[in-house]
Amino acid sequence: MADFFDLKNNGTDIKTETLAGVTTFLSGMYIIVVNPAILQTTGMPYAAVLTATVLVSAFTSILMGLYTNNPILVAPGMSINQLFVYAISRAEGVPYEVALGCVFNAGIIFMLLMIIDRKKRLLSAIPPMLRYGLAGGIGLFIAMIGLESGGFIVSSNAGGWTHGKLNVTTLTFIAGFLITAVMVVRKVRGSFIIGIFATTLLAWPIGRLWDVASSIDHVQGTVVNWHGWYAAPDFSLLLRLDVIGAASFSLWPVIFVILFSCIFDSFSTCVGVCEAGDLVDEEGDPRNLVKCLKVNAIGVTLSAVMGTSPTTAYVESSIGIREGGRTGLTSVVTGLLFIPFMFLSPLLSLVPSLSVAPMLVLAGVFMLRPLIYVRWERFDEAIPFFMAMIIMPLTHSITHGIIWGCLSWTILKVASGKTRQISFVLVLIDVMAILLLFDLDRYF
Repeated sequence: MADFFDLKNNGTDIKTETLAGVTTFLSGMYIIVVNPAILQTTGMPYAAVLTATVLVSAFTSILMGLYTNNPILVAPGMSINQLFVYAISRAEGVPYEVALGCVFNAGIIFMLLMIIDRKKRLLSAIPPMLRYGLAGGIGLFIAMIGLESGGFIVSSNAGGWTHGKLNVTTLTFIAGFLITAVMVVRKVRGSFIIGIFATTLLAWPIGRLWDVASSIDHVQGTVVNWHGWYAAPDFSLLLRLDVIGAASFSLWPVIFVILFSCIFDSFSTCVGVCEAGDLVDEEGDPRNLVKCLKVNAIGVTLSAVMGTSPTTAYVESSIGIREGGRTGLTSVVTGLLFIPFMFLSPLLSLVPSLSVAPMLVLAGVFMLRPLIYVRWERFDEAIPFFMAMIIMPLTHSITHGIIWGCLSWTILKVASGKTRQISFVLVLIDVMAILLLFDLDRYF
């Protein structure tokens, strides 16, 4: 095992990788119950989506570890699952079987694009400065999610955000944040796992006594409740996709939106996580990026077959990397931990999202490391970097971050007479980005 994952050359060991895998799982396990709760609004059975979510997350995360040797969690994406719902409900009332067919077609095209791109033209088309912006943007994005989950910031009636009220929820968040931050500063091994469990123990009395603590997500209500140990898996959505119906010409815009949302989201997250974690190859590029995208493409296709929304790389992977994860063994451990919850999903109700919130904020700090490489005096590069970084958290969309980062880079380079720094592939990405913007506006 040590030789297969090259643990020694990566400066890690089995214990560290295992702790990192457990940490990544605890940070991303909410998707097991949140994804079915969102997709059931389309008429899909909750239990069947949960089973599909667990199986797809387990398989693709393990595949990511074995094939790419990167510590990246792959699971059905939160933003993409909402796109899946809106595309179904607003694209002429498309049945979910046909929508799953659209996801399957998008996954096949995704895979073909990755196979054709043997010279890594997609990777080379995105300038390093934009990649740093993506890493920083993802850091701010997940930190903002953490602050929201902890009630530390809330939407303001006047627009934008404001400081949340000091109540038992926010005080518990602050306590969990400080406990974990102190352990991180003192370099305590397993500090994130200890922080999650410590915050969970602090949160339990809130749900019981004050009825204000959030559960796995707002979808499940406001109290941490016990729902038993066991829930039987449901395979009723297996092979329910309608590939023939999805081939209709009228649905190609839906396939286009799903395809490029998956590509942009997966690319941005893989680049951001690898850049922040210094997981780069000899040329300074993100390690095995093309392989990572191939795994994501397989995950998108498999999602449709199993009966759930498309997969993507998870920003929560950065939490496991911060815990010391350096190789694919972290992803394998994370994937294996999903499997028991095909039967034990009620146990997840015991761990509130409030427990993970402090870890997301601290992971955001970790993700901002690439800012040290920014040459702020070079405005033709600093401005696109800033656009890619700031738009992600403000729009809650990784896809919009990369779209506006690429577009502003191209425009400013043309305006400053540096057209040689714009590749043909980047121009194609810009064109696709513009088309995607208009399509996204149709669905949201």
